[in-house]
Amino acid sequence: MEEVILEQRDAADWVYRGEGGANLVLAYTGSHPAFIGKVIRIQKAPRNGKHRVNGNGQFTAHEQLLWGEITELMSSSSSRENLEQLYVKHVICPLLGPKHVDAGMRVRVTKEFLESVEKNVICKRPARRVDAGRVDTFCDSALLISDHSLFPNGTLKSGTCISVEIKPKCGFLPLSRFIAEGNAIKRSVTRFEMHQALKLRQEEISELSKYNPLDLFSNSRDRICKAIKALHSTPQNNFRVFLNGSLIFGGLGGGTGSTSFVTSEAFEDALKAVIQADNGMRTMSFIQLVAGAVYTSGVLNHLLEVQKRDTLDIEGAIHAYYNIISQPCMVCRELNENKVSDCFTSLHSIPLDESLKIVKDFLIAATAKDCSLMLCFRPREGEDTGSLYNNIHLESTKQSFDYKACFIDLDLKPLKKMEYYYELDKRIVCFYTQMMKTEDGADKTSRRNN
Repeated sequence: MEEVILEQRDAADWVYRGEGGANLVLAYTGSHPAFIGKVIRIQKAPRNGKHRVNGNGQFTAHEQLLWGEITELMSSSSSRENLEQLYVKHVICPLLGPKHVDAGMRVRVTKEFLESVEKNVICKRPARRVDAGRVDTFCDSALLISDHSLFPNGTLKSGTCISVEIKPKCGFLPLSRFIAEGNAIKRSVTRFEMHQALKLRQEEISELSKYNPLDLFSNSRDRICKAIKALHSTPQNNFRVFLNGSLIFGGLGGGTGSTSFVTSEAFEDALKAVIQADNGMRTMSFIQLVAGAVYTSGVLNHLLEVQKRDTLDIEGAIHAYYNIISQPCMVCRELNENKVSDCFTSLHSIPLDESLKIVKDFLIAATAKDCSLMLCFRPREGEDTGSLYNNIHLESTKQSFDYKACFIDLDLKPLKKMEYYYELDKRIVCFYTQMMKTEDGADKTSRRNN
């Protein structure tokens, strides 16, 4: 594609699709052939004026040390945004497979384009997102990728497609020997469940989700279906559905509470464009379709392998981090001398290359724990038409669908974020442990009074 620069006059063709902590996502509605069926990811900057978490420049000296063996990253003299795209292409794509990863390409943007986008989308953004961040107008490029809520233009007669975006979260319980005795709850309760409790306390969510990531990653059709039901029941920002690229269920960049009767009815009605079932049966059929694709594709098995590169948990990896930055370990300093166990001491004695591997694997795993899975379906008419896509049969409606799966939001995590990960983990576990103690105490008091 010849170089195209997005300018102020182009901003009106890009509409708000959603956002995460670091990026806005805009979908294209214009007629330029280079952008039809595409979305762009535009980086955000915090509104409080602080340096954004992902950094503005190139790799730091310590990050160059960390990623130094990947020549494609080191040979780049480009911006942080370009490095993030190269990271997906050369680090994540080989791990998850090119079939399921779209590294995209950079497209140049002017400051005036970004300023216009900021004005155009602000009324669509959730209030808490607006308060926290704005479009980073100092970027000179954005990431252009395929719109994975759609199929590329094909030969099938039916143009209708439906897609679901799922944030799977961490799909395993850590077993690291570096987990402190007081944090042993991490070995039996998922990070997602514990974090839900803290988010509820901080009023980031209105109620707890019953979703259990272990169900989604279980390789059991019934448990996967249970997970999808739970996500549908309380989508928050973890479950969204698009019909022909337009959102029909879930929130735009912010969380939504439990699914109301009105929302359920509207979703059930929207599904009639794709699911050939009686009224009241379409939602369940759709959930079965999604669960069947997750189960049949085995795509989450690859994601779980990448997540499990985190073998030491943050409680172990943080020590390797301090080895890399050549600073006294703040974690060990916080502990009493009696609590600094031999295993922590041994971590500070390992060669630098081992510390680099531990932290690099942890950050790659963090990407996999924080990404989204897009599953896109379109009804298949008649017999096999020679489609290049996988096929799934929905028994409840006797329909066949083509489907494709792709991972998105595969962000490069900055090395400095190791400290944030450690502090967040500490807050999550501490709050959950205290909550359980309080509930146990209340239960005992109630039993005595009875």
